[in-house]
Amino acid sequence: MFVQILSWIIRYIFIAMIYYFIYSIIRLIYWDIQQINKRGTKAQDLPYLKLINRKDRLDFEVHEFYDLKEEETSIGRGKENDIQIMDKYISTQHSKITMDEGAYFLEDLGSVNGTYLNGVKLQDVVEVKNGDRIGIGQVEFLFVKEVD
Repeated sequence: MFVQILSWIIRYIFIAMIYYFIYSIIRLIYWDIQQINKRGTKAQDLPYLKLINRKDRLDFEVHEFYDLKEEETSIGRGKENDIQIMDKYISTQHSKITMDEGAYFLEDLGSVNGTYLNGVKLQDVVEVKNGDRIGIGQVEFLFVKEVD
């Protein structure tokens, strides 16, 4: 009798855990869609960086999206950067993304911890394409360039 009751309790706990897991996934998908909608229609033609990390796991403020400028976008901890991220592993002048003849190029600016493209540390200026992952400090972005 006791074994049967214990079996039912474990079964219900397991079912509740499955429902909670499904709820968490649906909530994350909904939150991600809301963030995409918040980006709005501004700068639709320009590429942007989308945060891959979970924001709640980072101990500093970071936005979900960063629109890139047409010519050059600088990334670093300093206030003079177009994208300022206060991560202790990011240099004051860390890296930049430059547009040249319709293509975008990523360059490390001599940062201490380096800039990574798809997991490989940059040694030179490299072209970035839609879907590339850019790693800077503790942050990882997805480069998104919407195709017409």
